Amino acid sequence: MRPRIFNPHLPSLVRGNALVLLSLGAALLLSHFPQNRATLLLLFPTVAAILGTVDTVRCMRPRWSFYHGGVLLCVYMDLMVLCMILFLFLYPYMLWIAYSH
Repeated sequence: MRPRIFNPHLPSLVRGNALVLLSLGAALLLSHFPQNRATLLLLFPTVAAILGTVDTVRCMRPRWSFYHGGVLLCVYMDLMVLCMILFLFLYPYMLWIAYSH
């Protein structure tokens, strides 16, 4: 019997949050953050963050409780991280388009 965190058929808050936060760390390393280099490798952390967000959303319960509120806060954190990763992914391309004219 393996722990719940390693079973993808069962929802896990720890697995979802860990996947999202690790993908943010990977995105910061891949983009060379202060310089913000354009790379298509940022697609991998983006997909990982989306999968982590989906795993966090699976933990929602139909009736409201404090657990449901905590999961909702985790989903908001996941969406903020996803926006940060997409910013790191798209910002260099927007600068390239703006300064190429």
